[in-house]
Amino acid sequence: MAHGEKSWEKRLAGGTDELAVNFVESLSYDRRLYKYDIVGSIAHAEMLSAVGLITKAEFGETKKGLLEIADEIAAGKFAFDKRQEDIHMAIEAALIAKIGEPGKKLHTGRSRNDQVATDIRLWMRDQIEILQTFLTKLQRALVKLAEKHTDDIMPAYTHLQRAQPVTIASYLLSFVEMTARDWSRLKACRKRLNVCPLGSGAVAGSTLPLDRPMAAELLGFADITYNSIDAVSDRDFCAEFIFCCSLVASHLSRLAEDWILFTAGEFAFIRTDDAYCTSSSMMPQKRNPDMLELIRGKTGSVYGALIAMLTILKGQPSTYNRDLQEDKLHVFKAADVTEACVQMAEAIVSHTRFDTKKIADGLDAGFLDATAMAEYLVVKGVPFREAHGIVGSLVAACEKEGKTKLADLPPEQMQSACGKIEKDIFEILNPAGVCKNYKTIGAAGPENARAQIKYWKEKIKEQ
Repeated sequence: MAHGEKSWEKRLAGGTDELAVNFVESLSYDRRLYKYDIVGSIAHAEMLSAVGLITKAEFGETKKGLLEIADEIAAGKFAFDKRQEDIHMAIEAALIAKIGEPGKKLHTGRSRNDQVATDIRLWMRDQIEILQTFLTKLQRALVKLAEKHTDDIMPAYTHLQRAQPVTIASYLLSFVEMTARDWSRLKACRKRLNVCPLGSGAVAGSTLPLDRPMAAELLGFADITYNSIDAVSDRDFCAEFIFCCSLVASHLSRLAEDWILFTAGEFAFIRTDDAYCTSSSMMPQKRNPDMLELIRGKTGSVYGALIAMLTILKGQPSTYNRDLQEDKLHVFKAADVTEACVQMAEAIVSHTRFDTKKIADGLDAGFLDATAMAEYLVVKGVPFREAHGIVGSLVAACEKEGKTKLADLPPEQMQSACGKIEKDIFEILNPAGVCKNYKTIGAAGPENARAQIKYWKEKIKEQ
């Protein structure tokens, strides 16, 4: 077979139109799978040797040739030819050119259908571990920053309105909890995808005595797939992986949105490092949180990849169809964008400081202690709905009288609203007092924050 010629071309009359060559090729993007294609081919060849379909000598030549091709690609010395369509054909053609007849036997019992399904699983196993590593680094950065602020208070918001006081540590640890779900979700995805489709052939398997469990074991798979029809077309794991990336991106986007607001002069809660900001080409005073904005914006690219992947899958008849070639575009996009965003988020978190004085100076605004006052009345025996109304009327009275704090109301005015209010109410009518009185597990007070930091340090070590 001449270099550049494909075996299936003998079935068709005439050459492929240049427009079709450019339209059908995936080599421009699936070449990044070359390591996995070569590893999979070596395992396949070793299995062929073990079952007597090629000799040990032919396996030796094949393995040596494939490793040499890997070195050439890594060194940038490999001549890619788009006429080969994809990385599988490119490597096979190069192997035949290098070692001759033994190279022609490599594809025995194998189709590109089960070959690419194997390659993408091998790649994704590694990519998940890379993403998990960067997520762990982000978690450590968040925990480290939280340690500095276990007793510092900030307002928490619901509906973007001031709600209740929380420790800064508790706020930061909320993102550790989110990324912990991301980490475990990726782990579950990796477990599900870790089955080997190699040996499923084009659709129906093979009449040859292939040892599928041997090939799977050589490649580190936990098991094999058990239905060849499904195995070559299954891309559930691709959609699941992109979904995992989408939730990672969503959580990072939420952090970015908060911090974009918090860096604004109206808040001025935090200051990010200049290294992760830009200025304006027109306004010299500007200090823009562009990296955070891009994290927020790039989330759309990951979501787009998920919708594209689901759209590819929804109309697939059984079994393999060329539409599935497009899966890699979207999987690679989601992985690359998510990985970059996690790394950027970790860098920003590691170089951000909270302006605790600025935050503390504004804590009296918004009646953050109102809920705690209502719960104070509950302890005194007042039904919560009644307590809610009492405190609401007191807040309204403060606003009418131009008072910014419930504590500014005289005791007799409070007692006229509810006779069960006593002088001890003033112990909790401040944000710090509220936080110290949080009692439920997981609440946003200093004691819980310290306990959570200890928990997450141990948990992250185990990941």
